[in-house]
Amino acid sequence: MTIPSPIARTVQQTQEWLKELRDNADFETETAALSVLRVVLHQLRDRLTPDEAVQLGAQLPTVLRGVYYEGWRPARTPERIRSKEQFLDAIETKLLPRALPVERVVRDVFALLAHHCDPGEISQVIDQLPSGLKGLWPEHAVTYRARV
Repeated sequence: MTIPSPIARTVQQTQEWLKELRDNADFETETAALSVLRVVLHQLRDRLTPDEAVQLGAQLPTVLRGVYYEGWRPARTPERIRSKEQFLDAIETKLLPRALPVERVVRDVFALLAHHCDPGEISQVIDQLPSGLKGLWPEHAVTYRARV
């Protein structure tokens, strides 16, 4: 069976994203990278307004977009997480029983998003976050609006 090229392309893009995250975060496998990516994407998505969450979702490869929207309940967003600690604690809880350096893996996922997504879109995402969470993004993503 021949795989249609749009499907093959999104699978390839997803593999590239997962390999990049695996390498940057020192995960053993792409499966571990996907697991962490899923948790961080869900936590980020649930912190955004539904409109902004959809705009961010549109930036993802189709396969990862499905992961991103998995279990989403837009009527319950945005969650009122006001601090970096609350955000990281929620991720840490969802990653259990794995003990990972949560802040570092969140920074790695945010760097991945900043690398692959439109800088203007990432800037809009960052604008919706409390100041403590903005510092988890790469500097070039945080300062994008000031530079343009």
